[in-house]
Amino acid sequence: MISAHIEMPAAAAGRFPLGDGPGVHRLGYGTMQLTGSGVWGPPADPAAAVAVLRRAADLGVELFDTADSYGPEVAENLVREALHPYDGLTVATKAGQLRPGPGEWRPCGRPEYLRQQCELSLRRLGVERIDLFQLHRVDPTVPAAEQFGVVGELQTEGKIAAVGLSEVSVEQVEQARRVVDVATVQNRYNLVDRSSDGVLRYCTEQGIGFLPWFPLGAGVLAEPGGVVAQVAEARGVSAAQVVLAWLLQRSSVMLPIPGTSSISHLEDNCAAAGLELDLETVALLDAAG
Repeated sequence: MISAHIEMPAAAAGRFPLGDGPGVHRLGYGTMQLTGSGVWGPPADPAAAVAVLRRAADLGVELFDTADSYGPEVAENLVREALHPYDGLTVATKAGQLRPGPGEWRPCGRPEYLRQQCELSLRRLGVERIDLFQLHRVDPTVPAAEQFGVVGELQTEGKIAAVGLSEVSVEQVEQARRVVDVATVQNRYNLVDRSSDGVLRYCTEQGIGFLPWFPLGAGVLAEPGGVVAQVAEARGVSAAQVVLAWLLQRSSVMLPIPGTSSISHLEDNCAAAGLELDLETVALLDAAG
């Protein structure tokens, strides 16, 4: 099996020019699973969560994705404790979803709320400017132009460096781009859920980073004797590495952000950056998905 106990190889995964610096390794890390059961509240062992974040940075992860609603108000604090002052790292956060209780999500795109949440994220992360600030959902009860507009204002004011959107259509991305430059899109996408293929194609053509959330598609990993398992066994790697390598090879703008609260799983995931799949295998996975 490919060793995951060395720095993540950048050559295979490549880099993406996100932000003002040299860009980021395309395999990032998502922080949602660091909160209690990945759903609600603080982790049972905050020190272990901090250790996972620091190990990710040690392995070469440069893009860390979080949100004000993870916890809520938990993951951003963990990111600060583990990684501040973020030398060489890009921290992305999100606002625009309320978490009134476990398992409950509700879009909230009121301009005053988005502005408030940006200020609170600045405080929790301990920065004067957020590297990537993403609209977590487009609130259907608020004119989309108002939501895009306030994010653009925050960027003009220097409070955020780059703007991202989450769970959007091509039409919504185009509408937003008439108001503000869109650096990234974060939609659900994995081997078995490609409903955002059109958005991915648009992002690839336009050079917009695409962050697939739920990138591993857990069901396909657990399928015994399935195509993913067969490919993994033949190459002596894990099923997770196969799925992440497939994502990385699907588009040059793909920025997977697999999350985990386990250092061993983190190390295994990061090893996917050094796994290259031949065209026959990619075609086999395409068909299976």
